[in-house]
Amino acid sequence: MSDDKKPSRPAGKPGFRGNKKFGGKPAPRRPGLPPEGPVLLYGLHTVEAAFANKDRKRLKLFATDNAVRRLEERGVKIDVPVESMMPRALDRMVTKDAVHQGMILEADPLPAYGAEHLKGARLVLALDQVTDPHNVGAILRSAVALDADAVVTTERHAPEEGSVLAKSASGALDMIKHVRVKNMARFIAEMKDEGFSCIALDSDGPASLEQTPFSDRTVLVLGSEGKGVRQGVREACGLTARLDMPGKIRSLNVSNAAVLSLYVARMKMGL
Repeated sequence: MSDDKKPSRPAGKPGFRGNKKFGGKPAPRRPGLPPEGPVLLYGLHTVEAAFANKDRKRLKLFATDNAVRRLEERGVKIDVPVESMMPRALDRMVTKDAVHQGMILEADPLPAYGAEHLKGARLVLALDQVTDPHNVGAILRSAVALDADAVVTTERHAPEEGSVLAKSASGALDMIKHVRVKNMARFIAEMKDEGFSCIALDSDGPASLEQTPFSDRTVLVLGSEGKGVRQGVREACGLTARLDMPGKIRSLNVSNAAVLSLYVARMKMGL
């Protein structure tokens, strides 16, 4: 079907494109760029957190009657119109195998947070071109669990806010500042000017993270799997440290490395 013959958007199915190429699913968004228009958030924890976030503009809830009751039983104040739908109709609104648990919330993307929103922060986790939304979502969840103040990603070469990232974060996207910066090296320089120590995780670091000096305000920087933290960002940090593994496997998935790094940081900083 050619682009100029696309059918009109089906009623009650936000973000649908109707192009056979995408099987009637929401069109994929452009990697590394801010979302255009509403996003679809699904799953109990994700939707519940979105309703609890004062910064999240909510538009409409598509849900089964049971899902609405479940949200209300958990104390969620549903402040948007609700369209009652059957599970199979909800299936058609999301990608294959997406676990929506009977609820899909149409909402605007979160506001664009910047470095100016980090006033008073003590522990910040920065991700240098980590592109997998599942990894970033898991990292957001860990950052909330370990009480970090923010997670920072680049505007390009990083997952945008969307259904997969939000579901992987299991509600954490609406619980922590997700700051996006144009230039990670410049951001690091600005944070150092504000009194932060900035530590890049590198397998060739001169000392383990446990042996590395921390200040009472710290930015931890992790890079993509394979490439790691880029040279310019490492140089901007000034400090590099490694995670020493005692077992036969010497490296960790980036989301696991983030958990361990945050835990060590909290211990070192006395948080």
